[in-house]
Amino acid sequence: MSTLCISELNILLVEPSALQRKIMIQQLRDEQVTAIDTAASLHEALEKMLKVTPDLVISALHFDDGSAVELLGAMRRLPQLAEIPFMLVSSETRKDHLEVFKQSGVVAILPKPFTRQHLGSALNATLDILDPDHIELEHYDIENLRVLVVDDSRMARNLIRRVLGNLGIRHLLEATDGSEAMQVLARETVDLVVTDYNMPEVNGLELTEFIRRSELHAHLPVLMVTSEANEAHLSQVAHAGVNALTDKPFEPETVKRLLVQMLDQS
Repeated sequence: MSTLCISELNILLVEPSALQRKIMIQQLRDEQVTAIDTAASLHEALEKMLKVTPDLVISALHFDDGSAVELLGAMRRLPQLAEIPFMLVSSETRKDHLEVFKQSGVVAILPKPFTRQHLGSALNATLDILDPDHIELEHYDIENLRVLVVDDSRMARNLIRRVLGNLGIRHLLEATDGSEAMQVLARETVDLVVTDYNMPEVNGLELTEFIRRSELHAHLPVLMVTSEANEAHLSQVAHAGVNALTDKPFEPETVKRLLVQMLDQS
């Protein structure tokens, strides 16, 4: 569990509607957040972030001068803002409109309106990203554990690396899709594979099938991080031999729990 408290978070709320800002500020205060700054537009948000770096940005989807996609892209291009956790609040439900956020390493996507439980979980996930909390394993020395992270999104890989690093994992290898992962496995020894589902060339399902067919790698635990909600696809993944599945965006505490289960199972 994080040693930081929700009450210590410094949050920038980006919302063009004055009424919605007022409602969300009260919801954040109900969760004991007191340091809340606001912005009504993309440019105002960037100006404020460059002056005072927030711990978390909570953003609506659309502004008069742009969108959350553009805001997140601008943040990720600026080194001083690139690592700030980002949370989207939107009434949008279309998968194709939300996929860009899921692949960009956002900490959470909250529906509008959202429940207090939704907000509390997302704030706790932010704390877990910001604060190291090393795990202890019975069968592995966490600092010697070698993990291969496979995802075609650089931003998603960065978030996974950050979460794993906070858990005490120091040896992290990367691949941009299943094909490159196979090449890494041919030359490197790894203890765990964390992979996305949707990738070009060779996807997470095909990578898992390759691992399970390999005499050398068949034993490797595979954790799949996916935004795929299609039941048929998820059934295929389960039958391919994935050890655990988690949603994208994921909660770091869930990843921690799954890793302990996977690596310490007898």
